Amino acid sequence: MPTPLHRDPIVDAHANWVRAGWTEEAEPMAAITALVRTEKILTQRIEAVLKPHALTFARFEVLALLEFSRTGALPMNRASALLQVHPTSITNAVDRLEQAGLVTRAPHPTDGRTTLISLTPDGQRVMRAAAKDLNAQVFAQSGFTPDDVRDLTRILSRFRRAAGDFA
Repeated sequence: MPTPLHRDPIVDAHANWVRAGWTEEAEPMAAITALVRTEKILTQRIEAVLKPHALTFARFEVLALLEFSRTGALPMNRASALLQVHPTSITNAVDRLEQAGLVTRAPHPTDGRTTLISLTPDGQRVMRAAAKDLNAQVFAQSGFTPDDVRDLTRILSRFRRAAGDFA
């Protein structure tokens, strides 16, 4: 983690926007810039927690998706859609997870064009251990109050829906 700054540079950016005559855009610029910076901070924390488990967040998401699926297996194209990632990204993640013995691939029993990915017992163990650490070290230590979490989730969901992220 870098050394903390003595003042918030987004406050300075806001003042610069106002001075430039972009008064109406200054608040949204500050909010969006703060959101992008927050995403970087949270990503760094998450990646640090997952590193001892030899996982990235993308790979953890695949394991979690399989863990919480009804059958413990999903078609790769369905996993790609649910995680909202390009098929190449899911293929790369599954390649690494398979090499680590955390998932397996098998032909779909009725659709020869489809490959099923399944969680192995080691994959389930790693996913649960990683989730326990994420819960303790990131999610429970977010610095947000329960009301903050509800408000933030509501606001971000509204934005994501308007952006077409989900219907």
